Amino acid sequence: MTLKGFKSFAEPTTLDFEPGVTVVVGPNGSGKSNVVDAIAWVLGAQAPGTVRSQKMEDVIFAGTAKRTALGRAEVSLTIDNTAKVIPLDFNEITISRTLFRNGDSEYAMNNVPCRLLDIQEMLSDSGVGRHQHVIVSQGQIDAVLNAKPEDRRSIIEEAAGVLKFRKRREKSERRLRSTEENITRLQDLLREVKRQLKPLERQADAARRHGSLFEELKTLKRHLAGRELTALREGLNAVQLAKTQLASDDRKLKAELEKLDNQIEHAEGTLVNKGFDEGADELAALERTRERAKGLKALLTERIGNLNQLQIAQVDKGVVETLDAEAARLKAQLQETNTSKLALEPETKRLNDDEQNFELQRFEFQDQISKDVETAGNAAAESRGQLAVINSALHDLQEKAAAIRELVEKLKDKERGSEQFTQKLSTQINEMKESLESLENDNKLLNQQIEECRAQLDAAQKKHSEAQLESKAWIARADALSLALEESRERSGIETISEDQGVLGAFLDLIEIDSGWESAFNAAIGSAANSVVVRDTQIAKQALQKIRSAGKSGGVIITTNKKKTLKTARSPFTRPCQIFISRN
Repeated sequence: MTLKGFKSFAEPTTLDFEPGVTVVVGPNGSGKSNVVDAIAWVLGAQAPGTVRSQKMEDVIFAGTAKRTALGRAEVSLTIDNTAKVIPLDFNEITISRTLFRNGDSEYAMNNVPCRLLDIQEMLSDSGVGRHQHVIVSQGQIDAVLNAKPEDRRSIIEEAAGVLKFRKRREKSERRLRSTEENITRLQDLLREVKRQLKPLERQADAARRHGSLFEELKTLKRHLAGRELTALREGLNAVQLAKTQLASDDRKLKAELEKLDNQIEHAEGTLVNKGFDEGADELAALERTRERAKGLKALLTERIGNLNQLQIAQVDKGVVETLDAEAARLKAQLQETNTSKLALEPETKRLNDDEQNFELQRFEFQDQISKDVETAGNAAAESRGQLAVINSALHDLQEKAAAIRELVEKLKDKERGSEQFTQKLSTQINEMKESLESLENDNKLLNQQIEECRAQLDAAQKKHSEAQLESKAWIARADALSLALEESRERSGIETISEDQGVLGAFLDLIEIDSGWESAFNAAIGSAANSVVVRDTQIAKQALQKIRSAGKSGGVIITTNKKKTLKTARSPFTRPCQIFISRN
């Protein structure tokens, strides 16, 4: 073991512990106990009282008249592990602990920083636990022998190596409970997600339905526009055909008119040749035919023009009205569709995001649940394995308990020479037998006993707190009474005659009141509490005269009791002494 800056070891000091018994000798105050304190400290002692200090920083070398104080304390303990008592693949294991004056501390194992928990778990396999029953200081032997069976059982369990298995079992149970809580929480999350999934699915269906309806609307608009365009083209073709027919009729009428004109000209020539009278009727008929033909031509031309205008107007008007109405309707639908689309775009985006997030969370939850289930299974298997190891260790412990019984019997036979020691040892042996017998059954009742101890501790702490409060109240009351008594004495003449011969003292200083009768006594005695006690009437008269001369007030009690202390009777109505009271 190497010490540096630990208590009285200012310089680096190395102590070699050889196999067998090592004895440290030296005069008082040389630091022998500091060696044991260093071992306890490096093994993980946390209470300053364990290393005989008020606070943990006191273990750092505080300095002397010739040497300044140091800023840290360091202890290193090297353990021979060639027998592999500690389950590590090292022949030597060095445990180091360093404490700085600012309160910081460091732990190391083979010069590798580690936690105190790592050191404690490593040492628990070797029987050197954090309770450090391997270090027995002065006065602890009687404490162990007089300890309760439960306390001795804990020491035996730690020495036998059962405690580490119990800790592992508790750790496994905590892990199982944590896993169950995680599974419950995941199930709650899944239920919540499933509850939110239905409205999200409805919203997603609405968004998908909106998209399909929007595409269907665009398709219908294209079909409607195509049909209207086809109808317009057919109407235009019909108008064009009618115009062609009218043009053909016009050409025919023009040909007939030209033919009639030629006939009229021919008739006029014939009329000139034949004479006026013969051709007058024929000429008139031709003129009438010509005029009728012109009228027909004009009428036909007018009808063609009117027909063209009417058909064109009707076609144009119908087309325009149809196109305007359709354009207005399509524009309104387009505006409504755009508005709906704009309104649904955030919701659609949110639904898409929610759907993606839900899928991601669902995969994560499934993966987490699978991992937790696997972890829980592994933890359960590990716990079952640890329980099997614990049962095996308990079996070993029972065998060790039997060996301890044999050892106790041998000690009992060996120490029969001393009757007093034998009686004491017999009592201790019986206690050890009881503790060993209860050890076999207490494993099942351990948790219940721990709870009972905690309840008793809480009750004791509560009673202790109440007792402290009551004690403080009584102390305050006693202080107040003492102060009132002093003030009363100052006002009375007790101090004036307290030193005179024959004066036994103040009445309240001599009286003893049984517990519970204080209030009754005060009510009965009244102002006589400020009196002095004297032995006879003559001394009483002298005392009264002296009190009057001093200008004080007070009373005198005469007693025939020769003792220094007056005791009240059991009844508050009896008078144990003769009272002679005079008032100034």
